[in-house]
Amino acid sequence: MALRRETHVLVVGGSDSSGGAGIARDIETIASIGARTCLAVTALTVQTHEAVMQIHHSPPSLVADQMRAALKANEVAAIKIGMLAKAEIVAAVAAVLRENPQVPAVLDPVLASTSGRALLEAGAIAVMKRNLMPLCRLVTPNLIELALLVGSEPAVDEDSAVRQGRELLAAGARALLIKGGHASGARSTDILLCSDHEPVRFDAPRLATSMRGTGCMLASAIAAHLAKASPLEDSVRKGKRFVFEKLQQDSR
Repeated sequence: MALRRETHVLVVGGSDSSGGAGIARDIETIASIGARTCLAVTALTVQTHEAVMQIHHSPPSLVADQMRAALKANEVAAIKIGMLAKAEIVAAVAAVLRENPQVPAVLDPVLASTSGRALLEAGAIAVMKRNLMPLCRLVTPNLIELALLVGSEPAVDEDSAVRQGRELLAAGARALLIKGGHASGARSTDILLCSDHEPVRFDAPRLATSMRGTGCMLASAIAAHLAKASPLEDSVRKGKRFVFEKLQQDSR
């Protein structure tokens, strides 16, 4: 079948019944960039744009089996990982990544919803850092997620964000994109950190509009460009441009 030979991004994450984030936003983003998606659903949620009311987790073995089936069925050129919820699901996803080291993975470490509800149990953070992050080509924490991952207070400036990021690199992460959306000021700066070169900054005007699912969009856009064989820095730049233009469009 021709479909099997088209470039796919495997999306591993939770559903959002409001459509504002999660796999609905991932599919929309990846399709806009010209790739197809296949899915491994980690959780079903009941939520609006204001609150998460219910979360029903998928069994870890089911998540792993979905991933293996998607990888067998399609030409998967990148994997985007979002909400994982539980330590056992983190471990199951890591096991499948170890079986497929040739496929680059982008991890958006979803720790809490916009409304503040925890989306990853506290004990799973250590499992994510130890078992999953070293297998991913890129991890994309915002400042709050970065602080939780290193067990610290949120960074107050770029220098402290870079220091926290280097802690994660030392703990095994291969590359980080530290997102500056939770910072203040007229400009929003994301910082790409890799162990083998100096930080690369991506600076843009801070838009007044607010939109759910921007983290999902960015990680998915980067994964879609990695699937098209763009280098990491170029994929980040193109992903940033996609999200910025989408925010501009929605703010009109």
